[in-house]
Amino acid sequence: MRVKRSVHARKKRRAALERAKGYRGQAKSSYKRAKEALLKADRYAYRDRRNRKRDFRRLWIVRINAAARQHGLSYSIFMHGLKGAGIELDRKVLADIAVRDPEAFRHLAERARAAAGA
Repeated sequence: MRVKRSVHARKKRRAALERAKGYRGQAKSSYKRAKEALLKADRYAYRDRRNRKRDFRRLWIVRINAAARQHGLSYSIFMHGLKGAGIELDRKVLADIAVRDPEAFRHLAERARAAAGA
């Protein structure tokens, strides 16, 4: 039995061109170029979903370090003190506290200083 692919092939091409809307040059109008551009875009998206986690962690560490230094502690001593004090807050929450609630962060810094012995 012969398989006729025209309907599915057209659907596949239309979907690829739809996803490529907004691309430059032939990447938005030529199926072959659009397919290549989409493959590359998907690789970037996959890579950058992982890089985003790395970037946010760096941002949180910078914010925690800045807030800790206002209280006379380095980032590493602050984090070590928190661990010693049994305070288990992740960096995302600590950075949020540092930005939004400096008074609460001051209490954390005092507990960390006491536990670290600094």
